[in-house]
Amino acid sequence: MRHHAIALLGLLLLSTGCGSKPGERAGSGSAPPAARAVSADSSVASSTEAMCLEHGVLEAVCTKCHPKLIPIFKAKGDWCAEHEFPESICPICHPERGGKPAVDVSTDEAPANGTRIRFKTLETARQAGIETVKAVHGTDESAILATARIVPDPARMARVNVTATGVVRSLKVDIGTHVSRGDPLVVIESAAVAADRGRLATARARARTAEADFQRETELQAKGVSSQKEVQAAKQELETAEAEVAMAEASLAMIGTTEGPAGTYLLKAPIAGVVTRREASVGSLVNAEEVVFEIIDTARLWAEIDIPERDAGGVSAGQAVTLVIDGMPGREFSATISYVAPMVDDRTRTVLARAPLDNRDGALRANVFARARIVGRDPAGSVLIPRSALHEAKGVNLVFVRLHEDEYITRRVTVGGSTAGDLVAINTGIESGEDIVTTGSFLLKTETLKGSIGAGCCEVEAPK
Repeated sequence: MRHHAIALLGLLLLSTGCGSKPGERAGSGSAPPAARAVSADSSVASSTEAMCLEHGVLEAVCTKCHPKLIPIFKAKGDWCAEHEFPESICPICHPERGGKPAVDVSTDEAPANGTRIRFKTLETARQAGIETVKAVHGTDESAILATARIVPDPARMARVNVTATGVVRSLKVDIGTHVSRGDPLVVIESAAVAADRGRLATARARARTAEADFQRETELQAKGVSSQKEVQAAKQELETAEAEVAMAEASLAMIGTTEGPAGTYLLKAPIAGVVTRREASVGSLVNAEEVVFEIIDTARLWAEIDIPERDAGGVSAGQAVTLVIDGMPGREFSATISYVAPMVDDRTRTVLARAPLDNRDGALRANVFARARIVGRDPAGSVLIPRSALHEAKGVNLVFVRLHEDEYITRRVTVGGSTAGDLVAINTGIESGEDIVTTGSFLLKTETLKGSIGAGCCEVEAPK
């Protein structure tokens, strides 16, 4: 039996290790069909792709962490006695492989639902070191855990900028001042404002004169003294003067002022809130469009939540979320998700979700971090399994269920949410009490991939 090829683990071996004798190093020959079908499938769930950081090899086949695998590799002749690793993945002999099988089978389709994997003997099945746990009933409520930031609502934040270049003459508020909409912030003296007010005064005087002339010409026309042409000229002069008044008033309105002494004008608070930034000081020159104050309405803030890519499908607008801040022990803040981004951040591989927070009591501060727990409802009858038991291939989620000690079956499943403790809610596909493969599930998956059958000790039977 020791000379039989053991399909389950033999499928992980490369050409350099599959045919070598113990102690031999890799050659340059091409891989046999079984070897070509095996590698770390990039579609497998992240838990099964994890590397053993301590030993530098794929965790699923680390013989240091899983000594049960040693006799299987030795029986296959894939063993580096010097370093006590499988020859094909030895990180010392073959550092270029990064502790992983080198052939990529990530393009393989997921096995059909109900595919059976049967060991030829019980001894081989026991040697494989496969471990299982029982699927258990869920609570019907799962939760997704994520990190979050408390940030201001952009619609409730104002940056007050200078509207006309000038010199600061007096400050009415300071950082931390609570203001209402329309409260004065700063007095600025500006030559541009003085010029605009001068033009406005001139235009108004001209308009008054033009109006008086028009009235006089109208009265004289009625007495037969003035002609229609003279009346029309007076009317045109009045309209021109009124247009100049309107232009001067509009220019001052853009600055935010109309009347006032000389060239001074007042900047006012556009919203109610707290002054969080002040960049001006008395006597300083401030330029047009320069930001001198920032005001934030802290009565409502946003929680920006970074949803892990793997959990994003279980999050939508309307779901409840609770937030805990490390600096505020014993308090939880409740909110409802109002927005979920339609894209994944290409750097963090997370999806942004937002939830408005009622902060009228002022307990929350902007720019602090929080831990978010997004509550979701899974259908009644959902079961919980370890995330390490879940695999994904081309968008299909699957697990392996033990039928007998030497026989296993694939199940395609529908995934609900994640729970604390790294469990996953499964809505359909398995039942509570079934034995779900954890340790060794990665090896079973490689056995179902195209071209990976035929090493001699496992039979794979497609569903009828």
